[in-house]
Amino acid sequence: MTLLKKLLLVLFSVSACPCVHGLDDDWLTVIRQIPYQYSNNFHENLSTIRSWVLFEKGFCEKPNRHILFNSRAEFLAYIDNMDSKSETQQKLNDTRRQLVVDKRSPNWIVGSDQSIGYPFGLNCNQPHAKVEESFARLLGESESDKLWGTWDGLKAGTKDKPISLVDLVELVYSHKSKQIGQAVVAEEFRHFLAQIIIESGAKKNGLSKQNAIGLLQLRPEVLLDCQIPKKYYRHRMAQVDCAVRLFQQNRRNLEKVFNPLFGHLPEDKKAVIFSMLLVQTYHSGIGRMANILTEQKLNQAASFFATNHQHYSAEDIATGIIYHNMGRQDLGMASLYYVIDVAIVANKLCEKKALMTSWICQ
Repeated sequence: MTLLKKLLLVLFSVSACPCVHGLDDDWLTVIRQIPYQYSNNFHENLSTIRSWVLFEKGFCEKPNRHILFNSRAEFLAYIDNMDSKSETQQKLNDTRRQLVVDKRSPNWIVGSDQSIGYPFGLNCNQPHAKVEESFARLLGESESDKLWGTWDGLKAGTKDKPISLVDLVELVYSHKSKQIGQAVVAEEFRHFLAQIIIESGAKKNGLSKQNAIGLLQLRPEVLLDCQIPKKYYRHRMAQVDCAVRLFQQNRRNLEKVFNPLFGHLPEDKKAVIFSMLLVQTYHSGIGRMANILTEQKLNQAASFFATNHQHYSAEDIATGIIYHNMGRQDLGMASLYYVIDVAIVANKLCEKKALMTSWICQ
């Protein structure tokens, strides 16, 4: 083959490739081009995929895999992980390109350790996500998981009659809410319990890379603001006490920016959206969430869903507000997964015999 023919063959191969190679933020271009209408069923689609990860089922029954999904959170393919991260990343990129060749995706973007590729990839191997074990700890299914204690004049169980963690949390949550004059809402409390599962697996001694501590992964500065002595940072009643203060403060501040947009919605629908955005506020901070609901350049998604709410589920609206703002206000995939995971766990809690008939699940 002559040199000219070789050059022509290379040029033809490049021009015929239906692919998108770009800068590190090209995945955000994909997000920005998605119409808001694509949020229909997005929450359910992504919940299915995240459930595979959290409960080690479906295509994540074998943990050493990655799954790939598109901008509507529709499953496209999976790969078995290779021996190294670099080899796995290369296999992901090869699969992305093949999905375009097979016309199952309109484009693809190279992923790396520093950048998110497209179609999106998700590692099934997340060993911290042992949700069923966390449920058992929360519900006190084993006697060793039951506990007792005192905090700020409040007594939970006794040494001879310890109680489950869920009963302890309910006791402190209700007591603290009453002290600060806030109503206890079943939907919100269920999400609060789910956050305990997602944050720490209902473990007392958790410590994150960001130095977040204990049951609810509170930072030392937050615990200090709550006037919790350092020796009690991991005390579960103290953790719940402090988290409820933060939770209820966020609740009051979120209501101020949420109600002008969504106050006209049916009460049940409004309650679900508010609870999910409150979860995200705990994760990202009230400032970010307030900006997304009020600032002109950021609140376009929220305004669209508020106006057209009758066409979308409450879950799709809450998830869509976050999804269409990824890359802004430091919201990324972790933010999206967090609110989805908490919603999944909150729903699963009501499938547990110990809770399905309780006020929490009514």
